[in-house]
Amino acid sequence: MFEMSEIVVGLVGLLAVIFVFSAVVTVGQGFEYTVERLGKYTKTLKPGLHIIVPFIERIGSKMNMMEQVLDIPTQEVITKDNAMVAADGVVFFQVLDAARSSYEVNNLTLAILNLTMTNLRTVMGSMDLDELLSKRDDINARLMNVVDEATQPWGVKITRIEIKDIAPPRDIVDAMARQMKAERDKRASILEAQGMREAEILRAEGEKKAAVLEAEGRKEAAFRDAEAREREAEAEAKATEMVSNAIAAGDKQAINYFVAQKYVEALGSFANSPNEKLVFMPMEASSVIGSIGGISELFSEVKKTKPTSASGIPNVE
Repeated sequence: MFEMSEIVVGLVGLLAVIFVFSAVVTVGQGFEYTVERLGKYTKTLKPGLHIIVPFIERIGSKMNMMEQVLDIPTQEVITKDNAMVAADGVVFFQVLDAARSSYEVNNLTLAILNLTMTNLRTVMGSMDLDELLSKRDDINARLMNVVDEATQPWGVKITRIEIKDIAPPRDIVDAMARQMKAERDKRASILEAQGMREAEILRAEGEKKAAVLEAEGRKEAAFRDAEAREREAEAEAKATEMVSNAIAAGDKQAINYFVAQKYVEALGSFANSPNEKLVFMPMEASSVIGSIGGISELFSEVKKTKPTSASGIPNVE
């Protein structure tokens, strides 16, 4: 009898321990547990220590409330212009409502994966190949909007969807490389032609400016030559006028001076000729010498003259 009572006490103690351990629930940080009473959801346990009624209440599901990442396997997609491409990506999501994520959808991760793959084909299939390769941000934004709206009833927030890689077929890649090379060759040819054109324009402008400057120089030189000839002519006319006035005044030495000057100039021209090695004096050389003698007499008389008159002809004594 005593042994039976000990066994009963032991069983009661064991049941008490089991009861206590069943009643105490510890929820870790970043997780939330759902509680079911007799199979029906009643509440959600936040991180910390909680007490439930054993054998009546139980833990339904343990939801990870942290942001999670899900890989999208490689998918073959036919674009709008009938090009076959392979694409893959990643989805970042976070559970906001543990109860809805547990009871509104079966296998939350698989549901998000299939939903993302389906919409990936839809979005990429509505775009051309060039748009797929150049507008990844648009693809990501459209995908996130569609998938996030579809997962809201599940208590899930889609935070980001990123396309990792888009791989066109090899022949399309080779064609795009040839197209890019042709485009770059075209740009290089255009730039080279523009450079040659600008160089020709600059060269023509330089030649034009040089021609203008040269013409202005010739104009200035001609003007200076004309001005010099004009002054020379004026001086010659003035000298001739003075000699004429002297002759008119009866001064024979002026005539001798004039004639002797012309003879000396003519003899100088003969002497400076590069083809003349021997100079024959004309028979009138004696007249030239006489004229030179007249010049010396003229200078001797000029020394004795008085100051010139108002007409510029020296007064002879």
